[in-house]
Amino acid sequence: MRVWRPVRAAVLGAGPIGLLSALALRLRGLEVVVYSRRSAPYRNSDLLEAIGARYLSSADSSIDDLASTAGPLDMIVDASGFSPLALGAARVLGTNGVLVLASVTGGKETAELPTDVINEGFVLGNKVMVGTVNAHRDDFVTGVEDLLRAEAFYPGWLEKLITNRVAGLERFDEMLGHLENDREAIKVVVEVGSR
Repeated sequence: MRVWRPVRAAVLGAGPIGLLSALALRLRGLEVVVYSRRSAPYRNSDLLEAIGARYLSSADSSIDDLASTAGPLDMIVDASGFSPLALGAARVLGTNGVLVLASVTGGKETAELPTDVINEGFVLGNKVMVGTVNAHRDDFVTGVEDLLRAEAFYPGWLEKLITNRVAGLERFDEMLGHLENDREAIKVVVEVGSR
């Protein structure tokens, strides 16, 4: 957009959606800080460092620390799956900032939030909050272009997102085991046919 030139972004959550969000933002030249639970170093924080993003753990830093470390946040993308964090981040969004809710939270989590502070900040700071789940064909085309650019700028990075391969649907218990018990798993691929 001609009138909005984001410089700094935060991504909440370092799972697959958080990693890809950070990648897309870095490909567009934004400074990116990813804020997630697990303390660094580990596979995901290393992957983020490899594309020039910074990593902050909520175990070591508060959401206010995130905002002061990153500077005024033009964009926050929530991929955490934890609604109190996602909505609480509204408080630290910078002027003219955009908060993108991209994770689905299916529980019954509740939180106490400074609603007057958030409301005043959004109105006087000209901020926007938007949820996203759908995409147009053009978005898929842009996604393919991003994947090609990612391979050119960060060779081999995308391949590292696939952490486990399982041969055949009949081994679904192995796939579930990786997803439920392997802290290093990012993406588990089930191969259903020969290449």
